Amino acid sequence: MSERDEKGRQILGRSDGNARPVTGTGRFASQSGFTTREDLGERNPGSATLDDSMQKVAWRRRLGRPRVRSIALVVLAAILIVPVGLFSYGWWHYSRIETVDVSSVLSGRSGRKGTNYLIVGTDSRAGIDSSDPNAGAFIASEVSGARTDTIMILHVEDGTSQLASIPRDLWVTDPANGQKGRINSTFASGPANLILTVESIGIPVDHYLEINFLSFARLVDAVGGISVTFDNPARDTHSGLSIERAGTVRLNGSQALAYVRSRYYEEQRGGKWIVDPTSDLGRTERQRQFLTTLIKSASTARNPLVLVRLPGAFGEGIKRDTTLSYLGAIDLVWTMKDSTPASVAIPVSARTTTGGAAVLELKQGSSEVIQTLAK
Repeated sequence: MSERDEKGRQILGRSDGNARPVTGTGRFASQSGFTTREDLGERNPGSATLDDSMQKVAWRRRLGRPRVRSIALVVLAAILIVPVGLFSYGWWHYSRIETVDVSSVLSGRSGRKGTNYLIVGTDSRAGIDSSDPNAGAFIASEVSGARTDTIMILHVEDGTSQLASIPRDLWVTDPANGQKGRINSTFASGPANLILTVESIGIPVDHYLEINFLSFARLVDAVGGISVTFDNPARDTHSGLSIERAGTVRLNGSQALAYVRSRYYEEQRGGKWIVDPTSDLGRTERQRQFLTTLIKSASTARNPLVLVRLPGAFGEGIKRDTTLSYLGAIDLVWTMKDSTPASVAIPVSARTTTGGAAVLELKQGSSEVIQTLAK
């Protein structure tokens, strides 16, 4: 018969040198010989709070799990919703851009690797506020309708890009009437006629983009202005350009327009104002440099405020061809993000027509440049 203590508990054994018996209860008592939690409670009533503490820890863990899940869900929602929201916001603004159906005259791919975007800047005064302090850059002269002030080709191929200017005074044959004239005059018969003219000199056109004065200025303002370095004080009393000191100047929208439109560009040297002898060629070079910087600024924008303003800047005053989809436009921006367009000049020479008009003609070496744009 097993020995029991005064409380009726079975005595498992006695430790050497200690008369106190080792006791236990429960199914593990005979195996472990350890004092149970009940024994601790009996010997030290204050230890009963151990169970309460363990329960509190368990409850905290249970309460913590939903909180962690909630935070994870919020983060996941932000990761998904923000890009979708920006995509939708951009698409809404893009869908509002006026379209021009010139699909019948756009070039076929015919095995070419590159894509050409014909970018046309017009001198339409629609929507311009005459109270603007720089309004002279927009409305320096009265005109009816819209004329081309800038003609450029953006050539994109294998992740690289080139930006070429077509001088507005280039002497060409107008497809609409077969008569000779300046290339900018062919726009009077519509965008399709201008596209046909550009293609007639050997440059295929895949997409068409048109921007007027007002939208150009808004786009510059949307990216926070563009920095231009002037070697000397500069001015153009016709376009409204006025740079009083040499150095790098941050131009806002209307100032930028006065700069790229300048055809009577002057620099102050030695206290005298000297007219730029390159005339329209110097103007197209300034336009290429400026547009290159503008494209890069817009495509690499990271500032949330800039990203919000940009879609709105591509609203009124901009036109695109019907074949340029939203995804196609995003692909172009994505390409330009990693590519700075190389400035390309189409070789031309000046001459005076029998009628006394000062014009420009393609000269030797222009075919090689044109061929690179036709790839």
